[in-house]
Order: sequence, then structure tokens, then C-alpha cells
Amino acid sequence: MPQLLIASDHAGFALKQTLQKLTPDLKWRDLGPTDEGRVDYPDFAERVAREVAGSNGSALGVLVCGSGIGMSIAANKVAGIRAAVVENPVAARLAREHNDANVLCLGSRFLAPEYAAEILRAWIGARFEGGRHADRVRKIAQIKG
Repeated sequence: MPQLLIASDHAGFALKQTLQKLTPDLKWRDLGPTDEGRVDYPDFAERVAREVAGSNGSALGVLVCGSGIGMSIAANKVAGIRAAVVENPVAARLAREHNDANVLCLGSRFLAPEYAAEILRAWIGARFEGGRHADRVRKIAQIKG
């Protein structure tokens, strides 16, 4: 089981904390923030994304903000990151199986904590299928900005 790196902004702070409490069996490393004070989500998205990208597959990231969208956009700026915003367990599973998503982005304004934990478990429990999907993931990595 890879280490899970988690971070949020102020809007996602409560869900970030609750996810960790709902999944005590998972190996978490919380990269902040430490309270609900206003912060800028790109700072925390970059922190998690850089650690995941440098982990050689030994870590996955979970980012939580109000919608999940801002975190995803910021995290995907880091080479080697495939961050996906998902709002249901099927999309979470497919993000891993087909897209090899290494960062899960969740929107605290749209998800009940228990459902977010279900999404998280579906994502963690899935494995990249490779095959035809590997060619597509490789093409994504080759896209230059």
C-alpha cells in the first residue's frame, strides 16, 4: 500500500480531517494546512504533487478544496502528475484503472464525508490496467505546454 499524502485549502480542511479519521487503517501523511485559516490551494496542490511525482510510485496524493477543480488544475502543472477530480466511486476506480491517476481531488462542497471515504477506497483499491491505456498515458506525458 503506497503512502497517502493529503492536503487541502481552508474550504477542504474539515473533509481532509474527517477522511483521515474515517480511514485510520490507511498510511496518511498530512501536508497541511493545520487549521481552517485562509490559505491558497495552489501552494498545497504543488506540495503534494511534487512529493508524489518524486516518489517513484511509492506515494499517492489526495487533495481537497471546495470543488476539487482548482487543486486538480494546479497539481496537473507538475510533470508526472495525473490528478483527477471525481465525484463517485466508479469514476474514482476508472481514474486509476484507465488513467493511472496518482492524485485524487475531491470537492468538499459536493461530497458527504462518508461518500468521500467510499470514493477514496474505490480509488485506492483500483490498479492501473496498462495495455492500451499505457499508450494513452504515455502520450499524455509527452504533451508539452
